[in-house]
Amino acid sequence: MTALHDVVPAVPRPDLQPYTYVRRELIEPDWRRFPGWRQVTDAQWRDAQWQRVNCVKNVKQLRTVMGDLLDERFYDELAADQADLATMSMLVPPQMLNTMAPHAAPQDFTDAFFADPVRRYMIPVRSDRDPRWPSHPHSSRDSLHEAEMWVVEGLTHRYPTKVLAELVSTCPQYCGHCTRMDLVGNSTPQVQKHKLLLKPVDRQDQMIDYLKRTPGVRDVVVSGGDVANVPWPQLESFLMRLLDVETVRDVRLATKALAGLPQHWLQPRVVEGMERVARTAHRRGVNLAIHTHVNHAQSVTPLVAEAARTALDVGVRDVRNQGVLMKGVNATPDDLLDLCFALQGEANILPYYFYMCDMIPNAEHWRVAVWEAQELQHAIMGYLPGYATPRIVCDVPYVGKRWVHQVAEYDRELGISYWTKNYRTGIELADPDALDRRYPYYDPISTLGEAGRDWWANQA
Repeated sequence: MTALHDVVPAVPRPDLQPYTYVRRELIEPDWRRFPGWRQVTDAQWRDAQWQRVNCVKNVKQLRTVMGDLLDERFYDELAADQADLATMSMLVPPQMLNTMAPHAAPQDFTDAFFADPVRRYMIPVRSDRDPRWPSHPHSSRDSLHEAEMWVVEGLTHRYPTKVLAELVSTCPQYCGHCTRMDLVGNSTPQVQKHKLLLKPVDRQDQMIDYLKRTPGVRDVVVSGGDVANVPWPQLESFLMRLLDVETVRDVRLATKALAGLPQHWLQPRVVEGMERVARTAHRRGVNLAIHTHVNHAQSVTPLVAEAARTALDVGVRDVRNQGVLMKGVNATPDDLLDLCFALQGEANILPYYFYMCDMIPNAEHWRVAVWEAQELQHAIMGYLPGYATPRIVCDVPYVGKRWVHQVAEYDRELGISYWTKNYRTGIELADPDALDRRYPYYDPISTLGEAGRDWWANQA
């Protein structure tokens, strides 16, 4: 008979685990390593207005910050991407740029910057893109068809009990993979952006009126763009009006700025205003939460943690993260778990969702296949507390969020998955087949075998 101690090592062997947790203290990288910011003081760095004024918006401004750290080959790649492929204009706050290549030596900086996961989605360059299939044949600029489901301008009623309120079409920073690239940000050579036409006050009046007339809606995601770009008095006024709607029970504020511009959420007038909103929500029994968007552990810094904890301290019920699953950024078990432990363990931000990158133009190099997402979901189970284990979801056009294992049928050879739904959206109320139809979703063609790639080449 084999003794138990002969089967199980007497001394724990964490190296035998596929992933080993190591607690890492959050750090704010030293922005003074960039020649253009060598004289920037701590007080300036914490100032939200300084951060906004010093955002990097073009190649010239990036050169000013970087000095001689970056080689010409990077600028050539960046200019080529902006001219031919970029769907989002360039806008990177200092806070976000400072998390890129944080430990690179000057002589290695260009290579480290090219390889950096945060850079890859915030400042994409031409060589990042898929050279054969930069866009999937079924990609579209409003890939989730949100504008088709507007009940008033900017108010998407996609789910039976939930709506999305887009208050503004700008952000403090622009992510290359933005799912609302048809509306958000400045136009690029590739994309002439749509525009919100109503005055903000009129748009908000119509949104509130719709909610009062539609008691079946209980959950409102207030977004954009980013709510951090709504002047605080205007945002507070809208939130207070929202809290006056008796049937609204959940309010979620969507802001990547908690990670990209935490200084905004630490401004005294914003903190004091958030406390007024949180107290009102608590008094009326409404769940108030902040949803942010962090994609890599490097972006979780002490300032981000301070902003999240400040929101919780003034009465916000939860701060949650909705990341986007992207190759070259976070699409490995180690990267996902490192990020989740940084969020949950060090910043009090609950890992919530990781969305598969949506099927917008020129995004194929970021997207993963459904089977890859399923493997990642399997790989991260069991490490985090159950309530802090994020779900990886596929946002299927005309269907909505589905856990990646909810696929109804899957043709792996052609990379076509089929999904079902259990409710009608506002544009399908008269569609008798909406709940019986199978809705397709498409894997990146680069993830297919030779037969699948040939089939798509023939289709194209």
